[in-house]
Amino acid sequence: MQATPRREVFDTYWRFAAERQRIFERRRLDPVGPWTDNPILQRYKFCNTFRASDRISQYLISRVIYTPEAADLDPEDVFLRIVMFRLFSKERTWEALEHATGGVRRSTLDPERLAGVLDRLRRDGPIYTAAFILCAHDAYGHRIKHRNHLELVARMFAPGALGADLASASSLRDVYEALRMWPMIGAFMGYQLAIDLNYSDHLDFDENDFTVPGPGAVRGLQKVFADFGDRTPQQLIMDMVESQQEHFDRLGLEWSGLLGRPLHAIDCQGLFCETDKYARAAFPELKSNRVRIKQEFRADPAPLELFYPPKWGINEHLAGPPALAGAQLTLDDTRLRAIPSCPHHPAERATLFDMPAVAVG
Repeated sequence: MQATPRREVFDTYWRFAAERQRIFERRRLDPVGPWTDNPILQRYKFCNTFRASDRISQYLISRVIYTPEAADLDPEDVFLRIVMFRLFSKERTWEALEHATGGVRRSTLDPERLAGVLDRLRRDGPIYTAAFILCAHDAYGHRIKHRNHLELVARMFAPGALGADLASASSLRDVYEALRMWPMIGAFMGYQLAIDLNYSDHLDFDENDFTVPGPGAVRGLQKVFADFGDRTPQQLIMDMVESQQEHFDRLGLEWSGLLGRPLHAIDCQGLFCETDKYARAAFPELKSNRVRIKQEFRADPAPLELFYPPKWGINEHLAGPPALAGAQLTLDDTRLRAIPSCPHHPAERATLFDMPAVAVG
């Protein structure tokens, strides 16, 4: 049985994907802006359409995985660096660890000494990202979360442990399942770490091997679809991956992906999370346990020098202008023209979605 999409929200998923990518591309040419006329995207902070383009992922790729200092490291040392960084996802925390160790790797990992470094660092501010909540139980007997995480990493990369499992992995799912065997690595974190590890040159699995929807993605799925039919959340995400060009074409959206790279499962999963946030302003009648968008947009003045995993073959295109530079905005061709006067009034969008019904599944 097919899933039943809510037509307006389903189409907004694709319009959001195209417009958020276009904002990203326009910022490459113009650091000042404005980059969109969409009032919701102007006001609130949203992740990029492509996960690898977000600032934290870019830092991970360029400063943790492919930094020149890590060029000659063994695969297990690269894996350790990736896991350590992602557990905190905070640049200042990573830089403190790099400074304290002279370069994070197995031979420099001293959990007790680094715990002292982080004890001092957190007196001046957060050492973890606020983007997601990490399991904080005392798996290794410590009252303080970061001490348990340091012990976790040390045990993960002991001889014959996680490194051996990654060496024998034959798919992204294998990587995920190896990670999930460890304390404090839940389903969401396991999936994120599997994707991060796969950015390295030492793993090269298909990102569409499988997916794991996080809590935000599930909320988004429940807003995009009135019911799932006989489809699982994972299957619905894969349906979006497989049908993406059909829907961009159907809605008349100019789309060339990320320098020609299409959306993958991790991106479509993330877009459901971002659509959940977007719908809190655009479709407030769709209730969930989250009713507002917490973070307003503040442009980061620091330039972002883009770099993607070299195996993707897209870095050579970064020197030129974006493929969609100068293209017309698309979300503003919908009911969003009405939002400045009354962003939450359902009547203002009643006649502005006239696309045919969509079948998914």
